[in-house]
Amino acid sequence: MKTSVFLRILILAGLLLGGVGTSTRLPGQGRVVSSISVSSPDNRVEVKIELGNQITYSVFYDGRQVLAPSTISMTINDNVVLGRRPVLENTARNKVDTTINPPVREKRAVIVDKYNEANLKFRGNFGLIFRVYNDGVAYRFYTGYRVPIKVRAEEARFNFPDNYQVYIALARSFHTSFESNYSYLSLKEVGQECFGFAPAVVEIPDGLRVAITDVGVDDYPGMFLTGSDQGQPGLMGKFAPYPLEEKLRENSNRELEVIKAADYIAETRGARQYPWRLIALAQKDADLISTDIVYRLSPELELRDTSWIKPGKVAWDWWNANNVYGVEFKAGVNTETYKYYIDFASKYGIEYIILDEGWSDPADLFKVNPEINLEELVRYGQQKNVGLILWCVWLTLDRQLDRALDYFHKIGVKGIKVDFMDRDDQKMVNFYRRAAAAAARRRLLVDFHGAHKPVGLRRAFPNILTKEGVLGLEYSKWSSQVTPDHDLMLPFLRMLAGPMDYTPGAMRNAQEKQFRAVFDVPMSQGTRCHQLAMYVVYESPLQMLCDSPSAYLRESEIMDFLAAVPTVWDETRVLEAKIGDYAVVARKNGETWYLGAMTDWTPREFELKLDFLEPGKLWLADLWLDGPNASRFASDFSRQNLKLSSEETIKLKLAPGGGAVVRLRPAK
Repeated sequence: MKTSVFLRILILAGLLLGGVGTSTRLPGQGRVVSSISVSSPDNRVEVKIELGNQITYSVFYDGRQVLAPSTISMTINDNVVLGRRPVLENTARNKVDTTINPPVREKRAVIVDKYNEANLKFRGNFGLIFRVYNDGVAYRFYTGYRVPIKVRAEEARFNFPDNYQVYIALARSFHTSFESNYSYLSLKEVGQECFGFAPAVVEIPDGLRVAITDVGVDDYPGMFLTGSDQGQPGLMGKFAPYPLEEKLRENSNRELEVIKAADYIAETRGARQYPWRLIALAQKDADLISTDIVYRLSPELELRDTSWIKPGKVAWDWWNANNVYGVEFKAGVNTETYKYYIDFASKYGIEYIILDEGWSDPADLFKVNPEINLEELVRYGQQKNVGLILWCVWLTLDRQLDRALDYFHKIGVKGIKVDFMDRDDQKMVNFYRRAAAAAARRRLLVDFHGAHKPVGLRRAFPNILTKEGVLGLEYSKWSSQVTPDHDLMLPFLRMLAGPMDYTPGAMRNAQEKQFRAVFDVPMSQGTRCHQLAMYVVYESPLQMLCDSPSAYLRESEIMDFLAAVPTVWDETRVLEAKIGDYAVVARKNGETWYLGAMTDWTPREFELKLDFLEPGKLWLADLWLDGPNASRFASDFSRQNLKLSSEETIKLKLAPGGGAVVRLRPAK
């Protein structure tokens, strides 16, 4: 009788303790286990946290288990395991329903941020925050120690009820440029030796798409994904150890490789919050494109003034190997060639040009190529309303950071393109923040190349306009990896994390059998309109025009589109989508809508409703379509002009590897 009363008291205490749901005694364990439940605002998503000998969580959607019980813990200092036999001290609950107005509008001008949250504080001065949205679940650790700590390991598991299929990109080691094609494997085929990088997307048959990634990574390593070590289908986090010693890679003057690693993954302040582990939920493939859950979870804005941050397009030199022609000078990395780029950009209202590798010594930003008059080019660009962005090796920039950025700001350079980081251990992650903050103090834009995927820093520092971390069009210079099939993976996987510097715009296009990798005279796989559609489907507030100005200048109909298409958007609608197969996306900027359609090597036809347009108006539709011979000559395209209303439909016919773009403006 006494035991029963005592148990009832414990259960009642648990129910009163900030929303703890139930308490039960595990057989043979002699201790009470707590169960906490947190649901989404629409009550369709639920996370259940079980506290016994360890902490586990499960995720449900409409009552169906999406994530099976998955253990989480963090090991610090002398192998103290936060999460082993946890003792819950308090649970605080919170509801948030607000909006975010991003200074750089990637998908939409207003982001609705609505979630329910539970903050679990445990004995031992640590806790966990669980946040549940209508489209996902996220959790993060926090600690409250007064002195710095070493994080030796973090257990982040994502177990599934069955051996589902997963889309995942794989690397060979922690040293990677994060540029790979995607594999389609069963969860059990993802071995423990794998270095998969996020986001990865798991397909639940007749159900959801589940994307896994990390957000808010700061002073901590990024999360790789590997196969489960428990025999259950699932993925688990894998973290690079802290680098103790580094050296230049063999035959490289720009990449540091780790030659001695610590037995911990981070040495950090003791009072802090750690990165979010995100399980994003999509009812259909299209939702993977439209979601902005990563931005919602990201650290808040740290800049007081963002008015100077100007998204735009940029004419890029490296992909086309400076192959300008029909000119009176010898093309190359020289002042005359870049003035030609500036003239081209000015003619079409393109905001920037990039001076890529070759303008300076990669090891010294102050050793300018004698063929380049940098300050003269900056002044010339200012006269033409075109800004300059300068490429640099991260290692050189880090060594010369303040001096170089002071100089760039003084002469009027607008931004930097930082390359060859190729890691995301704690030390390298800290470089991203250091560089972004230093650039922001000088009002400089940043494009991170040779980088991991976005992990939230761009919300805090919106001068980070784009990031690589994607197998982009540059690979067509030396391989056949960049196919339309690959192109149709990216919007659902890599782009979920944030903007990607894929660098579209190829004017020499080829069908599959015609393609050849030619480094100095490159081409793309798929049609001309496949390339054009990327400017609508792919998100990058700093979007490249990768081909030669000479090629663009000879095709005014193409430039009619490329000159006008924005790089930021007020609204996004995904009309048709299937991972790896096709995507049709409509985006709005001001009063104008743009529609981009892309397909893999399978030709397709779409008949699309225009009910996203404002009713009661006529709309002028400008169409760029695969030409009737695009299946044999991929550069073939046609133009059409129509008048349409929101009640009508529009038909698009896409060739193999094809695409289409439509610009819709209100008729006056």
